[in-house]
Amino acid sequence: MDGEWTVLVNSEEQYGLFPSDLPPPAGWRSAGRVGTEAECVAFVDEQWTDMRPRSVRYARDAAS
Repeated sequence: MDGEWTVLVNSEEQYGLFPSDLPPPAGWRSAGRVGTEAECVAFVDEQWTDMRPRSVRYARDAAS
């Protein structure tokens, strides 16, 4: 799909791409990156290095 995309992030620090001309769905906010699909995917690849949801990461860290 062509066009401009925005990178979104939710409260669990999971990332997703969404068309930039639409408002983010409930529970998602902008991660501050807008661009082509390839640019946004590259940004997500740099930022989202641990695929576990935030709650799982924090629970495991607290148990350690």
